[in-house]
Amino acid sequence: MNETFAQGIAVMCIGMTTVLAFLCIAIAAMHIMSAIVRKLNLIFPATIPQVNTQEDDNIAIAVLAALLRRK
Repeated sequence: MNETFAQGIAVMCIGMTTVLAFLCIAIAAMHIMSAIVRKLNLIFPATIPQVNTQEDDNIAIAVLAALLRRK
């Protein structure tokens, strides 16, 4: 029983070490990708779409009203 218990502890330690190593590599990869994306955002900034104002909406409504009255 003692040998089986020791083997179980060894397998558990190997499994926990593997999971810990994987998580550390995943965290490091996320930090590296975050830094790369920050640098790329400085080189290629995202364009901000223009927001329609109330004035644009009023012009569109006036054009539609004029078209409806014409018929």
